[in-house]
Amino acid sequence: MSGPGGALLVVGDVVTDVVARHRGPLAAGTDTAAAIRTLPGGAGANVACWAAYRGCPDVRLLGRVGADAVTWHERELTAAGVRPRLVVDPRAPTATVICLVDTGASAERTFLTDSGAALRLGPGDWSDALLDGTGRLHLSGYLFFSAPGRALVAVALDAARARGVPVSVDPASAGFLALLGVDRFLELAEGVDVLLPNRDEASLLTGLPDPADAAAKLSRHVPLVVAKQGADGALVARAGAVRTRVAAEPAQPLDTTGAGDAFTGAFLAALLAGAEAEGAAAEGCAAGAVAVGRVGGRPPGPGSPGAPVPPA
Repeated sequence: MSGPGGALLVVGDVVTDVVARHRGPLAAGTDTAAAIRTLPGGAGANVACWAAYRGCPDVRLLGRVGADAVTWHERELTAAGVRPRLVVDPRAPTATVICLVDTGASAERTFLTDSGAALRLGPGDWSDALLDGTGRLHLSGYLFFSAPGRALVAVALDAARARGVPVSVDPASAGFLALLGVDRFLELAEGVDVLLPNRDEASLLTGLPDPADAAAKLSRHVPLVVAKQGADGALVARAGAVRTRVAAEPAQPLDTTGAGDAFTGAFLAALLAGAEAEGAAAEGCAAGAVAVGRVGGRPPGPGSPGAPVPPA
């Protein structure tokens, strides 16, 4: 993959997350006690923040939000070390996701999603100048689930190819992916250099239940596939075969929201710093372990324990 240098440009969703942590089944028709927080999120924005947290010195984000929350999101992204370019939608509100997190042993989460302005991010929001100085382009999979987003993917991919900028994609949502269709997704992702699915997404994209078989099959379509396996680490596949199995780091799950985004952000930061895919995947696993021990999808703030010191 490409050597060190250049900025990371992320194109994707910026979301207001309402995280409700509850224990056990929801009580239908009555109250369920929960701890509720409103936090900044979004797969694209989370990836950008984790890349900055893991030491990438120049991270840029293109997203679309409503006027209702643009100032807050810009402030939060900037504080995380990201340079935001947020397009303010004149009609749609900022995307909102209600994250229902079971505080049992798995810390599994369920999302209720109102994509709002994020669905309207399109080619009119793109400029080829966004690629100036860019070493890598990352596209959030949520772009693939709306017509404007798909048009933006095509424009961004063409521009990146013209400049020789490698492109990565995280499929983002098995549920939305099933609605779009596997063949359609793979067609739209043609020319991508790196694919970062989780276990469910890889299985859906291939029809294969075994994670290694799924990763291997996907790597016949995309040069590098890094399949995230949660507590089982990650698989690195190339040319139709799994080349490396990367172990996860021990963690006590509190909230799994954004763990995959953390992996992706740290992985891309490591690639831009010159790491090989296997080492970058280990960085991704380390970030994922940090992420599941926190509430919400963003990394700790600057100066928190474990935060890398950016190069001078």
